[in-house]
Amino acid sequence: MLKPVGKKPSAPAAPTGYRMVNRAGRGEIYLYGPIGMSWFGDGVTARQFAKDLKELGAVTTIDLRINSEGGSVPEAEAIYTHLVEHKAGVTAHIDGMAASAASFIAMAGDEILISDSGFVMIHDARMLEYGTADDFRRAADLLDRTTEKIVQKYARRTKNDEKTIRDWMKDETWFIGEEAVENGFADKVVENLKVAAVAGEAVSRLQSTLNRHPDLYKHIPGALMPRRAALRAVLSGLRAA
Repeated sequence: MLKPVGKKPSAPAAPTGYRMVNRAGRGEIYLYGPIGMSWFGDGVTARQFAKDLKELGAVTTIDLRINSEGGSVPEAEAIYTHLVEHKAGVTAHIDGMAASAASFIAMAGDEILISDSGFVMIHDARMLEYGTADDFRRAADLLDRTTEKIVQKYARRTKNDEKTIRDWMKDETWFIGEEAVENGFADKVVENLKVAAVAGEAVSRLQSTLNRHPDLYKHIPGALMPRRAALRAVLSGLRAA
């Protein structure tokens, strides 16, 4: 018996957005969208996630399916904690993209599977701030502490040393499929013929965000943003001329 929890997708045959379903004792969680309500618009909050996880009922296994461009770090940290503390075993499936805050939610998986064309992206914590010089100094300290906590999560799960993780985050590093496995961010690559369509939803939201904040990400792979990559190539040629 299916017990839908949370927001229902408009097209059940091709689920999008956020939802939880109990399939006879096996839980399915879809994190297809932004994390939190304040960074990228309408997304799943930790409060909603905790409520829905409780209402999911008794499950022995949770399949956590992720296609998210990221979002609020505090909301993602709380979601991560709820998953780690849950009695059920968690298998994380990176169906399309686990970027930014969504990438360390994926680290809650006892096993992490990534589609052959899926992406994991990690970078330093970021925030918006206004106020005095002292406010900005406090904000910078908070960002340093937040980034360090994220480094520790990645290091525990991937078995990489913290300096390596730190360098990857500073550089804003994108790992595709097998690269994610090679570097410990996933355990296995799985074929996913639907990944192009699935990833497209997150890419569309990402492009919308970049239209408002063009300098938000520095190294988006051309496979995700082919038009953006082509435009950059043209602009580089013009500058060189």
